[in-house]
Amino acid sequence: MIKIILKKGRDESLRRYHPWVFSGAIAQIQGSPREGDLVAVHDSEGEFLASGHYQIGSIAVRVLSFSGDPQAPDFWVNSLDRARLERLALGLPSDETNCFRLVHGEGDGLPGLIIDWYDGVCVLQAHSVGMFRAKNRICDALKEVFGDKLKAVYDKSSLTAPFKAGLDLVDGYLYKAEGFDGGETTVLENGHSFIVNWVEGQKTGFFLDQRENRWLVGRYAAGRRVLNLFCYTGGFSVYALEGGAESVDSVDSSARAMALVDKNVALTAKADRHISHCCDAIDFLSAEPEGKYDMMIVDPPAFAKHRGALKNALRAYQRLNAAAISRVAPGGLIFTFSCSQVVDKIAFAELVFSAAAQTGRSVRILDRLCQGGDHPVNIYHPEGEYLKGLLLYVE
Repeated sequence: MIKIILKKGRDESLRRYHPWVFSGAIAQIQGSPREGDLVAVHDSEGEFLASGHYQIGSIAVRVLSFSGDPQAPDFWVNSLDRARLERLALGLPSDETNCFRLVHGEGDGLPGLIIDWYDGVCVLQAHSVGMFRAKNRICDALKEVFGDKLKAVYDKSSLTAPFKAGLDLVDGYLYKAEGFDGGETTVLENGHSFIVNWVEGQKTGFFLDQRENRWLVGRYAAGRRVLNLFCYTGGFSVYALEGGAESVDSVDSSARAMALVDKNVALTAKADRHISHCCDAIDFLSAEPEGKYDMMIVDPPAFAKHRGALKNALRAYQRLNAAAISRVAPGGLIFTFSCSQVVDKIAFAELVFSAAAQTGRSVRILDRLCQGGDHPVNIYHPEGEYLKGLLLYVE
């Protein structure tokens, strides 16, 4: 492997097992690596520290190993089997849940790789050139790890892999078992049924990171009038209906998403309690009278995908939360979230505090929410804790 030599004193983060090497820490590159090549990282004295994928940008190396050899024949099989065993420890899959995240990037020691499992179908997303180039080896390893339980492997990297790298970014199947046909299936999550379309849906087809928070919504929904904003395919709506909600209104601006909401709600046999609204969620909330709903789910898309957008994002989150807090009925509950990685949990709590103060209402935090255990956070990479939320009680 080509050697990356670090500047003196710039090896501390790697010695603490942080999985990124920033370009500013590099003193010398011995050779001419292509983006995505495996490189070995050494300190200024020549001591080996780690190996990983080289890339162009501020993050110059994404570390795959601090000791082993990523070129070893069994590297991918061993890495994916470790991820499988961790999910097995979480009880995944089970008779009630057959969809989950199998690989969560840095959280599983595989930076730049996401794999979601939908009842035997693996949907892969490469967020780096190195992972994109390794996709066929990853597919072969999945076949070895899961055997005849694996129905298909679908590569959906066209919107995640670096588009400037000259890659052939066309989504498609890397593997299909004999007799497999389809880009859509019905999966179970905590006993609830959902239709997932990995070909046409956002990301890999379903937002798996909210599984535990959806269960919590179902626990508190009985007898409540529920508003689910930015509902996507209606995950929270289904749990609320099955939890005994008096009524559920689901709002999203995507007509395609709302069509799936209606299909998912129909699987509950409680569609008579549900209304879909295909419109802007913020406009809908602003037009609603105070007190109409006594439970709200506020789960917007990422308002900030980079630090340059952070200031505007914080203002947007504050306005949205103030609108929800001001309109929820007395004694109402609000599940509010941010999936923006650059908005940390402290900043999120502070903006919700500011939103509450703006309304003048008495607000209490009942619970602090985060991503599910199948989206693990590497203890040496706290940046992986991207989903944060609060359960609020509003007097």
